[in-house]
Amino acid sequence: MNIIRTKVIELSEIPAIAYKMKLSSGGSGIKIYRTDCDKTAFAGLDKRGGGLIPDARTDLASFPEAAFDEAMELLAGLPYSARGKVKVSVSNEEDADEVIAADVPEAAPEAADMVQSEEFSAIVDRFSNEAGKINYQLMNKQFIQFASGSKTVADMCGKKASVEEMVLFIIKNRAAFLAGKKENLSDAETKALIETIDEIDPRSAFKELNLHLRKMLAR
Repeated sequence: MNIIRTKVIELSEIPAIAYKMKLSSGGSGIKIYRTDCDKTAFAGLDKRGGGLIPDARTDLASFPEAAFDEAMELLAGLPYSARGKVKVSVSNEEDADEVIAADVPEAAPEAADMVQSEEFSAIVDRFSNEAGKINYQLMNKQFIQFASGSKTVADMCGKKASVEEMVLFIIKNRAAFLAGKKENLSDAETKALIETIDEIDPRSAFKELNLHLRKMLAR
């Protein structure tokens, strides 16, 4: 069974690999696997502060804070996709051990559906740079350009709609356009899509767009 995660990256702080994954309970987290022993660690992503909250059972001697910080930095911007379980050869053993811990929930079906949607794929393809990471500056710039020229957004500003309502309209419209589809996603699907993209950057993928819309509302 595939899980919804980023590609695997290698750490330099400790001999280990890591990736970010979506959780069935909502949100996301980072899983780290040491390659010199069979120890693993997991930390959930704090949606409010953007930091990591290591599991209480984490061996901090084997998984120092610096390792989690490096994983966060290297994984920022990498998109999700449905990928197979990771296998790691520990201490050059011939037999690889599956390292997905049973106590870490896998992505819920609804999360998997949005990650594998045409809209998500179109956004990733359009705004990813050569390193495979989403270029937030370019994405926000194009969405801001759309918002600035949209009569619907202007009307929403006149009616003092919320920033969340306007972001929902903008992403719903642009996602359909980039995917080459005539029908828009539902509100629920669009919210799930926004959450999925936003999880890729814990500092908020749409920070610049939100700021621009607040300025439009203040005029």
